[in-house]
Amino acid sequence: MAALTAERDTPLRNGDARNVPVAAATKIYKGSIVVLDAGYSKPGRAAAALTGLGRAAQTVDNTAGAAGAATIRVETGVFRFDNDAADPLSLADIGKAAYCTDDQTVAKTAAGKSQIGIVYDVDANGVWVK
Repeated sequence: MAALTAERDTPLRNGDARNVPVAAATKIYKGSIVVLDAGYSKPGRAAAALTGLGRAAQTVDNTAGAAGAATIRVETGVFRFDNDAADPLSLADIGKAAYCTDDQTVAKTAAGKSQIGIVYDVDANGVWVK
């Protein structure tokens, strides 16, 4: 492409949300951790090689649909999830990776899990993940 010779109205996305196709036979609940698995969104779970996307902004039921028949709005930001009692994160883990145990719980270690974000804070109610 050639360099601009006039103003350009460049499209913008502020990066706080995106719409992602939902996997076949899948239901994702509002507020849950959402991961990307082979190009489709699914609820968070303990499995390696998934990509953490963020928090579901709505509930989407694609249990009767094919892969991509529905989309879900996934928000990015800093969200509080439950701290895994068997593998808890602490204040010493701020700035380190948080790993997904299920669609609402995060853990300290990576074994058999995927990273869903970075620990922002830890309090009595859970782990804040960015």
